[in-house]
Amino acid sequence: MSAAFGGPGWPARTGAPMLAVRMVPVTDGGPAGRRTARLSGFALLLLATAISGAAAYVVTWVVPRQVGFANYAIFAVFWSFIYLLVGALSGIQQEVTRATRPIGTETASAHRAAKFAFASAGVVVVVIVATAQLWVNAVFPADGWLLVWPLAVGAGSYVLVAVLAGSLYGISQWLPLVSMMVADALLRLIAVTVVLLFTTDVVALAWAVALPFPVAIVLLWPFIRRSVVGRSELDVGYRAISWNVLRTVLAAASTGAMVSGFPLLLGLASAGQPKATVGLYILTITLARAPLIVVAMSLQSYFTVTFRDAADTFWRVFLWLQAAILVGGLALAALGWIIGPDVFGFLFPGERQPEGWFIAVLVLSSALMAALCVSAPAVLARSQHLVYSAGWFAGAVATIVALVLPLDFTSRTVTALFVGPAIGLLVHGTFLVRANRDARMVSR
Repeated sequence: MSAAFGGPGWPARTGAPMLAVRMVPVTDGGPAGRRTARLSGFALLLLATAISGAAAYVVTWVVPRQVGFANYAIFAVFWSFIYLLVGALSGIQQEVTRATRPIGTETASAHRAAKFAFASAGVVVVVIVATAQLWVNAVFPADGWLLVWPLAVGAGSYVLVAVLAGSLYGISQWLPLVSMMVADALLRLIAVTVVLLFTTDVVALAWAVALPFPVAIVLLWPFIRRSVVGRSELDVGYRAISWNVLRTVLAAASTGAMVSGFPLLLGLASAGQPKATVGLYILTITLARAPLIVVAMSLQSYFTVTFRDAADTFWRVFLWLQAAILVGGLALAALGWIIGPDVFGFLFPGERQPEGWFIAVLVLSSALMAALCVSAPAVLARSQHLVYSAGWFAGAVATIVALVLPLDFTSRTVTALFVGPAIGLLVHGTFLVRANRDARMVSR
């Protein structure tokens, strides 16, 4: 999710005419109804994020307990791959959020988003299946094509989720949006739990991970339909949104490489390492980094709307968010160092425990990533798709390079987790500071 920041003199959106819009800061005395809606939307999103995060945590706890760390490494590669694709395709949601505007009556372009969603979903499925021969043996050496099909179904279905969620974000329909978020997470938890009652087969678990994407839409569509159909439209045509989506997907893919796809990259870079060690590292990274990263990433589309409407108070909002992340990161890192190993031992009795310093370092790296998840929407708000993508892409490249450095496995892992978000923050931060300086010079 990502995107928007406004300020005096900021450029028009790519491919769209300049719009005369009165920006209403989140903290000002704007219309009471709008202020209340924003605050309630934020609260609902936080609640949905907490529920979704808790459900994902339970999955991450239950699966390795049932299948062991070595087999968990195999499951984690599939989980990482599908969420790498989900992370990349979330760029669709970011751009749909930015481009969606409310309408009073249904227009000819009101169904443009739906047509774009189904066409894009089909393309994703075809691309995954058509290219699988090139990577299936390297990524899924044991189960091969049996894991390609749930991967393709899950990723293709997520495109529909992304467009629908982006449309709901764009017109501030918070209740239907959070209903989708919660339903998806709970359905996945239920599916994985039910499968584990009968089998520990990775393929069956993979389908349990993938199917909640389409099932959540099918179950909730009768209730969501009236909130979005005929009430929103895209402010750009198919060609413009496709071009913008390609750029945001590139950035989101880079995001995925540093977050959800990192276990996949770590697995590919772990040749010669015991499977149990790889499983331990992946599990610790997932659990330690989730609290900050999950919240920051789930709120990126909300940051889109917030920064877009907070023209006069942008820096106050931006710096407040960064300060909150810093304080939260330091507190969680200290907590992880002190009690992290004991908690891990309680959750996974009989298994090897990570050291406290390692947990603390992972938490600090997640604070850097969360900070990047704030700077990215701020850049995209100016419709600076190139800078936005460049920050994420530079971070992803730095992450991959760090994973192949001639260092020991632990040092490579820690270096990769820190250097990626640091490089991305440098790119975005440099642009924002220069843009602010240029705006001040123009206003004089």
